[in-house]
Amino acid sequence: MRVWLVGGAVRDTLLGRPVHDWDFVVDRGALELARAVADALDGAYFPLDAERGTGRVILAAAGEPRQELDFALLRGADLEADLHARDFTVNALALDDAGTLRDPTGGQADLAARCVRATSAQAFRDDPVRLLRAVRMNAELGFEIEPQTADWIRRDAALLARPAAERVRDEFVRLLMVPGAACHLQQCDEFGLLLHVVPELERLKHVTQSPPHRCDVWRHTLLTVDALEGVVAAVTGQETGQCALADVPPAAWGDLARALVQFADDLVAHLAVEVSSGRDRALLLKLAALLHDVGKPETRSQDDDGRIHFYDHELTGAKLAAGRLQDLHFSRDEVECVRVMVGSHMRPTHLACAGQVTRRAVYRYFRATGDAGVEVVLLSLADHLAIWGPHLREEYWARQLEVAETLLSHYFERHAETVAPPSLVTGDDLMAELGLEAGPEIGRLLEAVREAQAAGEVKTREEALALARQL
Repeated sequence: MRVWLVGGAVRDTLLGRPVHDWDFVVDRGALELARAVADALDGAYFPLDAERGTGRVILAAAGEPRQELDFALLRGADLEADLHARDFTVNALALDDAGTLRDPTGGQADLAARCVRATSAQAFRDDPVRLLRAVRMNAELGFEIEPQTADWIRRDAALLARPAAERVRDEFVRLLMVPGAACHLQQCDEFGLLLHVVPELERLKHVTQSPPHRCDVWRHTLLTVDALEGVVAAVTGQETGQCALADVPPAAWGDLARALVQFADDLVAHLAVEVSSGRDRALLLKLAALLHDVGKPETRSQDDDGRIHFYDHELTGAKLAAGRLQDLHFSRDEVECVRVMVGSHMRPTHLACAGQVTRRAVYRYFRATGDAGVEVVLLSLADHLAIWGPHLREEYWARQLEVAETLLSHYFERHAETVAPPSLVTGDDLMAELGLEAGPEIGRLLEAVREAQAAGEVKTREEALALARQL
């Protein structure tokens, strides 16, 4: 049996990058070899594509990064044919068991030139998911897409509608999680790719808004995605870096850190929670930022004086966002999480305008948003920064931060007091004490008692029963 290490593992080794995904091609017996490797290294074996002879080994030692080893049969008559059939020259590299580097398409030269180049004019037509992968590799490696490859991407952009939704979703998710996502999304749009992944975004272009907004809805969306990365970095104690698009005053990041860094560990843990198939809450938050204003084109209205409004755009947007994620085959939990974030993203701003945030208001906020209320706080801050940018008004910004700190402190530090207080009475208690029969009235009374308990108005079982009797 002949075995070659190929693709990204070779590329990343040459670049001095850490390697966690190892791709091997063999001339025969790929599945059998994968099983043997899994047994030898005490890993888990999965047949990825038994028909084409592709198997995966997963190594997950405690305290170590997860490693994936894929074994596949040669595509073509020999190794050179296999490498020519790959996506990009920097991935068409192989090492044999003697350590000899095979590079039939000029991948080493393109690594040195920091260039993403398709192996042929047919590369994207053979697998249209490679269209998104080109932008993602460009983003991850900090390379440039060479002009001929860029022309082929524009030529074949419409083909992105052909692959299975799951494959498009997975490649898009990987792109979205690369830092500087707003710039990468902008490049996708310039290539004509975004239209075939999230077509709702196309309608945001040229939808004008009244001040304090400074740009149309599409540009504002990119600014929000950009600002969100800075918000998450600031409140989790990381370097905010340079938000290339949002143009936020540097002092704003310091304000965020001072107000919210006390929740850094809690926020890191919260955003790292896996929701489905390796996708975490941090990803869903970024998706919500991308989709938070998709309801604006349908809800735009204008007064006689020229003032523009988008009444209930967040509710319309929540439905559109959920529909798009369903079409991309995200899980039910993921769809619901993003639906809540988009549908509630104006709530913190409404609280900021209402004056003091009472315990009752905190309870109602988290009753409506659940655990996603944490992400909604961060999204609202990013939205505010994207709206105002360099013209940030200190008094408005201070109020937004005050509301954010209040909501997060109740969620992380006073959860059992105001967010989810333990029940003082049950439905059976109410039926026995008040002579009521089972029905919707019981649920209404229990919720009223629970809200009064969260507001600090009811503290004992007797007070709870008295309130229920009064109601």
